[in-house]
Amino acid sequence: MSVTLDLQITSQLPADKVLKVIGDFDNLVPKLNPQFIKSVETVQGNGDVGTIKNVTFGDAVPYKSAKYKVDAVDPSNYSYDYSIIEGDSLIGILDSINHHVKIVPSSDGGSVYKQTVVYNCKGAEKPSEEFLKTEKEVFESNFKAIEAYAAAHPEVY
Repeated sequence: MSVTLDLQITSQLPADKVLKVIGDFDNLVPKLNPQFIKSVETVQGNGDVGTIKNVTFGDAVPYKSAKYKVDAVDPSNYSYDYSIIEGDSLIGILDSINHHVKIVPSSDGGSVYKQTVVYNCKGAEKPSEEFLKTEKEVFESNFKAIEAYAAAHPEVY
């Protein structure tokens, strides 16, 4: 059994800039939103497929850690997939959490950030509505923080 959460955020930034700033997520979010993510450390790899990273969460989330693996990186299609494979963010009832990120260019020069999160349940128990609401808020807050940073630093992004 699985539960899916879909997120869609319109951005004024073009897709290539959104992808670039997402690529800097590990460095930016702990600085911009430490209440959600304190640190992201690469355990193995260089960011490509197969890379494994440890995330330490901040006090605003109800869990402390996660280990994730990069599943796919496709810059030409503005997409990035990763899976949470360990940690208390699996809340004891999940085998894994798959994240599918796709940035879709819009006709106005901006883009639409789309993220589909699939929570793969171990059994019949599934994440609560409150848990899913918190997750969505964290994803939105982190995206808005890095988007604002990129907009304020056009020389970098």
